[in-house]
Amino acid sequence: QVQLVESGGGLVQPGGSLRLSCVASESILEHNNIGWFRQAPGKEREGVSCTSRTDGSTYYADSVKGRFTISRDNGKNRMYLQMNNLQPEDTAVYYCHMGSYWGQGTQVTVSS
Repeated sequence: QVQLVESGGGLVQPGGSLRLSCVASESILEHNNIGWFRQAPGKEREGVSCTSRTDGSTYYADSVKGRFTISRDNGKNRMYLQMNNLQPEDTAVYYCHMGSYWGQGTQVTVSS
């Protein structure tokens, strides 16, 4: 059973930044695509960003392009999501995802 643990969420004002981190209990090299999803209250879970081990390509949802950056540290079994210029509509629980595994989520709240 692979465990994923997110951290780095919190309360931030509009325009602020947060860096989410996800650590895996096994090598993230075992999985080609890893990424981040989010779920806002009353909404379905949506993909935010993912990255491919094979070719290094990345995907971003249109709503976060130019503001969020995904990265991975294979040696530390970690992935990150740098979130800049956060807006109230970014408020959600953010989950890391790898293979068929999900983290427990970390709350991000953007409010003045």
